[in-house]
Amino acid sequence: MLPHVSTPRFLDLPPGVAPQKIETPQGTFAALTAIPVSGVVERWPALLVPGLTGSKEDFIAVLMTLAQSGRRVVAIDLRGQYETPGPDDPAAYTCAALGSDVDQLAQVIGGGDPVHLVGHSFGGLVAREAAIDGRTRFASFTLMSSGPGAIEGRRARNGKKIMEEVPARGLEHVWHTRFEPEALANDVSDDIMEFLHKRLLANSPTGLARMAEQVLSMHDRTDELREVEVPTLVLYGEHDDGWPPEAQSEMAARLGADCVVVPGAVHSPAVEAPETTAAALVRFWNTAEQRYLDTRSNIL
Repeated sequence: MLPHVSTPRFLDLPPGVAPQKIETPQGTFAALTAIPVSGVVERWPALLVPGLTGSKEDFIAVLMTLAQSGRRVVAIDLRGQYETPGPDDPAAYTCAALGSDVDQLAQVIGGGDPVHLVGHSFGGLVAREAAIDGRTRFASFTLMSSGPGAIEGRRARNGKKIMEEVPARGLEHVWHTRFEPEALANDVSDDIMEFLHKRLLANSPTGLARMAEQVLSMHDRTDELREVEVPTLVLYGEHDDGWPPEAQSEMAARLGADCVVVPGAVHSPAVEAPETTAAALVRFWNTAEQRYLDTRSNIL
């Protein structure tokens, strides 16, 4: 739930990556959109959903590599996160409500084509709602460092503090007592510190507290996800301190999903091991698309 010391430099976007505002029937969402440097898009697009205290910038290190596989790749801020505005109504920040936003975004981004959906941490719980509700046809679904139910361990304790302290004392208090000390202890650079501070304070306090409550109370929906029969990948760091690696491995087995363990990574593989993570995603996406084409060919 706290920022990682390996957070990438946010001030310079890679080639082919640009900020964008995406209009949907449920509102406007801030995004970073990546396209191949050549400008030629040949494969189905991808939508990347960040975690609780994260944002679209958490995917910067993988965006260019993912796009170079021939895709448009879009990373978003959820409703109430960083540069996407949100209301003061707690009901707008349940996993189901946020999952409905993901449905709308995928339909706009896909433009009729299936979309590869990736959810990191809390974003995985949100994206899972969209995958299960059946309103959108997804090309594939990736749970990145996200588990079957409520988060556990140290991150659960941090989430509980966010849920309790944000409404009572505000975001600035949480920054000074929790985020800033950890960042300083890990020698985070001044520019990244400035970004992390700005990002936290830009969150909707209502949204952050409600999303923290959701990640602490979410029930296991693995069996329901399996029934959807969307190609699924479970990807996590070997030292994940959110959901235990063994819990994610067991979830992958229950889903009949592909499983990738990223060596050396903790809770943010896209930040801590971007090339390994991007390669695993591209390989999985390509395989999912080929299987779809093979199936269509057999039907015809």
